Amino acid sequence: MRAFVFIIFLFAAGSAHANEKALKKVIDRHWAFVLEQNPVLATSLGARAYDEKLKSLSLKSMDKRKARFEGFLEDLVDIDDEDLSAASQLNKSLLETDLQTQIAALSYPQRAMLFTRFSGWHFDIANLPDQLPFFTMADYESYIARLNDISRLNGEGMATTRWAIQNGMTQPCDAISGLDASITNQITALAEDSSFWAPFKARPATIDRQSWKRLKAMARTAINDRVMPALRTWADVFQREYMPSCQQNVGASNLDRGEDYYRHRIKRYTTLTLSARQIHQIGLSEVSRIRREMQAVMDEVQFTGTIDDFLTFLRTDPQFYAKTGKELLQKTALIAKQADGALPTLFAVLPRMSYTVKPIPIALADGSPAAYYERPAGDGTRAGVFRINLSSLSQRPLFELEALTLHEAVPGHHLQIALQQELTDIPNFRRYGGYTAFSEGWGLYAERLGLEMGFYKDPYANFGRLSYEMWRACRLVVDTGIHALGWSRDQAIDYMAYNTALSDANIASEVDRYITWPGQALAYKLGEMKISRLREMAQKALGQSFDLRQFHSAVLEQGALPLNVLEEQIRSWVIANGGKLPERRKAPQEERQKRKPARR
Repeated sequence: MRAFVFIIFLFAAGSAHANEKALKKVIDRHWAFVLEQNPVLATSLGARAYDEKLKSLSLKSMDKRKARFEGFLEDLVDIDDEDLSAASQLNKSLLETDLQTQIAALSYPQRAMLFTRFSGWHFDIANLPDQLPFFTMADYESYIARLNDISRLNGEGMATTRWAIQNGMTQPCDAISGLDASITNQITALAEDSSFWAPFKARPATIDRQSWKRLKAMARTAINDRVMPALRTWADVFQREYMPSCQQNVGASNLDRGEDYYRHRIKRYTTLTLSARQIHQIGLSEVSRIRREMQAVMDEVQFTGTIDDFLTFLRTDPQFYAKTGKELLQKTALIAKQADGALPTLFAVLPRMSYTVKPIPIALADGSPAAYYERPAGDGTRAGVFRINLSSLSQRPLFELEALTLHEAVPGHHLQIALQQELTDIPNFRRYGGYTAFSEGWGLYAERLGLEMGFYKDPYANFGRLSYEMWRACRLVVDTGIHALGWSRDQAIDYMAYNTALSDANIASEVDRYITWPGQALAYKLGEMKISRLREMAQKALGQSFDLRQFHSAVLEQGALPLNVLEEQIRSWVIANGGKLPERRKAPQEERQKRKPARR
């Protein structure tokens, strides 16, 4: 009998080992395919097999990705969860979720819409000098090869875009009016005047003078003969073919399968199963709450007038605006450095990777957001970058600068993303992937942490924080209004202007972003609300033993997670630390199932 039991034990152990091995094989194969499909990402992670290539934008390549993702998903389904460790079960579940999301995205005709107000392949190529390493001869040669590949990339992008035009998958006219400037601004008569020449402005010590002369000649030819003609052609196609075919109506619901597509986008970006109307109501509630907090700040500064009057004052008074781009950059850098110094009071673990503050490239600044973050290279060869927009200074209020910096740099995106990339006990698809609701929710949560870090002492800066929170609450109302409830562009702009201190230019730019990028803007507020509620839950359950630094570690130690998975992680952490949580109410269908008599 003992021998029989021992044989069963060995069989079970062997089965578990086989399933762990099978899961690792699928994860590794999937990641290898991801790198193959994203050559610039591969280079930034130190995988150099695709150094001379750019991604593909063809519909055929999309079909290939969809088929491969379906194959990976089938392989995962065949692996028994019960034979896996808890960590492996989480990896399997997250990869399944990612694959299902990607397969769904590639199943809609909207996949052919290759650009938004702030993104597209011409933005991608403009950022190449900042995304690649430049240390060796091979680095420069592969960069030149990629410059030559831009004509192929551009051709595929235009072919897919022409399919989109023919099938009614174009962006709304007003939302992309003037977007061609982000193309034409990159076009120069001389290669040396273009942003693509940036890597060749100074010779590295690793390359001799003769080789450097040869590399510059090759780069000059590539820029003049491949890059500039490609940009000119794309600008012409955009102006002559795309704009005459743009949509007159805004909203995803106006497109083929639009309502279903927007539901997919909600799930993709929020990781929640909320309807558009539910999110709209959450937004309205948050807007009302934040307006009351705004009124309290107005009372503090003894402003006599309505909130609308106060917003006009903030938008027009010169004291709230930098006079030069240098001044704005310096003030941003100072806030960032002050935030660095305050981190240890709130975080037990800090990233090793540093970050820097740089302007948004001038060719892309017009129409770009106030700021954005670029993650560090996975191989440690490039720091993170907090990009600040130095154009249209009259539209960049200083009272918002603290909240903006805390969101994009630390303790926001840089801290969260750099820590995630430094996790060595999770698979690469998790180290370098993520969920918008988590990352952007964390960024908004980080803005509020400024209250505990010594920021917002100036009531106007605190109003700027509230304006930013209001901005994200308005997104819940406006995004769902546009894409599900029939709102117009003007209606969305008016709503944002009435409720936020954002400048007119920023509001128009933001609304155009929501119009051309359905669902993404919902992630911020919903993610922040989840993180904040989990903190409240943990504080209540742990009482005096609650440690904020350890709570932050618990939130960040697994990298970005879907919000429901994050909740399970924090509940487990609370219980492991001696906290008691009330049982969660079961969904009505679960209760009905429980009461349902068993079949005889």
